[in-house]
Amino acid sequence: MELFASPLACSLASHITAVEAGLPVKVRFIENKKTDDGGDYFAISAKGYVPALRLEDGRILNEGPSVLQYLADRKPDAALAPAWGTIERYELIDTLNYLSTEVHKRIFANVFSQTAAEPTKAAARALMEPTLDYLAKKLGDRDTLVGTNFTVADAYFVTLLNWFGFVGVDLKKWPTINAYYQKHLQRPSVAHAMGIEMAERKRRAA
Repeated sequence: MELFASPLACSLASHITAVEAGLPVKVRFIENKKTDDGGDYFAISAKGYVPALRLEDGRILNEGPSVLQYLADRKPDAALAPAWGTIERYELIDTLNYLSTEVHKRIFANVFSQTAAEPTKAAARALMEPTLDYLAKKLGDRDTLVGTNFTVADAYFVTLLNWFGFVGVDLKKWPTINAYYQKHLQRPSVAHAMGIEMAERKRRAA
């Protein structure tokens, strides 16, 4: 399998998941809509965004929640997603949908946009603190968002918490979230995937 990614973008969650599961996934970074071998990324992802997971048979998955769950289901013993048919699986889907729509798209797609008008950006920024208030309540005093195991929801949440930091939000205002974030930054799969992606980002900036 090949995971097409952009450094520290939402595809980081899939990268973390692949490392956590020990799956033989080759990570290929795209830049300016070109693949690492100079190919046209739109030929792989018609939408042009990451992640895109190319399966062994050539088919493409191109939405974060589906990529995350597919990777998790390839290694069920890693317990990165609850079993299908359990209420916990639907809680996972519920959480992934919230993170992808209300946090990723509603807030950060606008904040990071190069074309959104300033009132749109300001409205998105105004949602940050209420969103973190909600997520703090959802997390409680636990170390994981869904159940008691580290799941793909946590891989996604850690990725989004990076973004809050990028825009200057002080997570210390939410002690339980900050403790959760600091703990998972030390998780070997998170540290490994982030180390690779930070090195790629540094290479591009040089």
